[in-house]
Amino acid sequence: MIRYHAFTKRYGDRTVVKALDFEVPPGAVVALLGPNGSGKTTSIKAAAGLIRPTSGEVTLGAEGLNALDARARRLVSFLPQRVSFPETLTGREVVEFYRRLRQAPVDAADRVLKFASLNGAGSRAVGTYSGGMTQRLGLAVASLASTEVLLLDEPTAALDPDGLCAFYGLVEARRRAGHSVFFSSHQLGDVERLADLVAVIVSGSLVAMFTERELAARLADRGLMRVRLAARIGGLLERLRELSPKALWHGDELILPGPASARPVMLDVIRDAGGEVRGLTAEEGRLDQFYRELIGEHP
Repeated sequence: MIRYHAFTKRYGDRTVVKALDFEVPPGAVVALLGPNGSGKTTSIKAAAGLIRPTSGEVTLGAEGLNALDARARRLVSFLPQRVSFPETLTGREVVEFYRRLRQAPVDAADRVLKFASLNGAGSRAVGTYSGGMTQRLGLAVASLASTEVLLLDEPTAALDPDGLCAFYGLVEARRRAGHSVFFSSHQLGDVERLADLVAVIVSGSLVAMFTERELAARLADRGLMRVRLAARIGGLLERLRELSPKALWHGDELILPGPASARPVMLDVIRDAGGEVRGLTAEEGRLDQFYRELIGEHP
């Protein structure tokens, strides 16, 4: 569990995060969305105990330990946005170093190298790794200890397909174990696929937070149906606007914004009015569009 209690961080006159208040429950996967410079990395690093708040605090675990407490750090695995390791060490040597540091079981090194699809490259020097392989090595290190809290800052930014599979597997395994996973991402597909909760931060302030169900409902409301008719029918648009206030004609095509649940009723209205349907398509609301709406409301 992670709790932000009015967490604020300032550097001189610049406020990076403003009075952040929210919780990452046990067993939940929470995604943090926001534009560049919005405070995502600062917030995640604060939970890792790497940033001291200007005011407020971040606490971890059922005991509510301050994130700066050494005991709290034992609860956390953290993958930074940019990972780097000594280039002369092999992947296995890097993993073994961190295994001993985290006091993980002896067989954990083989497990995580295999999990991150690095078992074939474990004997190679890290300096020979591609960016995607280095990121996969970071995932392997982060998954060594079965900690209560997993913090991931832009974890998929440089991942290749094998790395994405490893990342998805890591998150799902932590969810099943009842651990908290908190990650930031610009990959909206990852957010839709994995997150139980989505938090949106803009200019250091939390502007929205949605459960998976709430987000699905918001996106459904932003869907639309396009119905092409043989000919326009007088008065039909006015009747449809009772169900879809933003309905409009585009040539011989009706554009009908609204949730999928309203579409059968709108089609009944069209048929009852004598409309001859020549074509029909439906488009679901997209997270990228909704996200732009949110950040546009809070410049």
